[in-house]
Amino acid sequence: MDIFAQIIGIVAMVITCLSFQCKEKKNVLLFQLTGSAFFTINFFLLDAFSGALLNAIGIFRAIVFINEKTFRPKHPAWLVAFCFIFLLSYVSVFTLFDKQFTIKNMISELLPVIAMIASTISFRYSDAKTVRQYGLISSPLWLIYNIISFSVGAIICEILNLFSIVIGIFRHDLPRRRS
Repeated sequence: MDIFAQIIGIVAMVITCLSFQCKEKKNVLLFQLTGSAFFTINFFLLDAFSGALLNAIGIFRAIVFINEKTFRPKHPAWLVAFCFIFLLSYVSVFTLFDKQFTIKNMISELLPVIAMIASTISFRYSDAKTVRQYGLISSPLWLIYNIISFSVGAIICEILNLFSIVIGIFRHDLPRRRS
């Protein structure tokens, strides 16, 4: 275990978790952009190239969504472009980074790609309920990948995200019985 890589991952986790305490969407995205930058470094140091590439793409995605007046990120072309880039990163793990092409690697490297597609779709919605629903797809997939990659900060971050999503669903999305 590389201690430096784990420290970078824990810093990324703290920054990402703090993002949810911001009042304005732009600040949430700025914190998440910064967290993604640290997770990019964390995953590269752990030779978890899908995680690194997808977090690097996540930085660009955050910039697009922060500047929504300029880029209009809800336009369908952005979704198509991001999905294409995510899939391209998947292929590059096996070509540029020489990851062994096995069934286990094919599946484990695909998990964060599906997670990023789900979270990108969720960004297109304004209501928190839909974002949480897509989070139930994205978060477990990232958690499995983080366990396989053994990124301690990313594992803790995703566990916290899952708890937060479930709590949000119970608090806001499930119908309440009136006594």
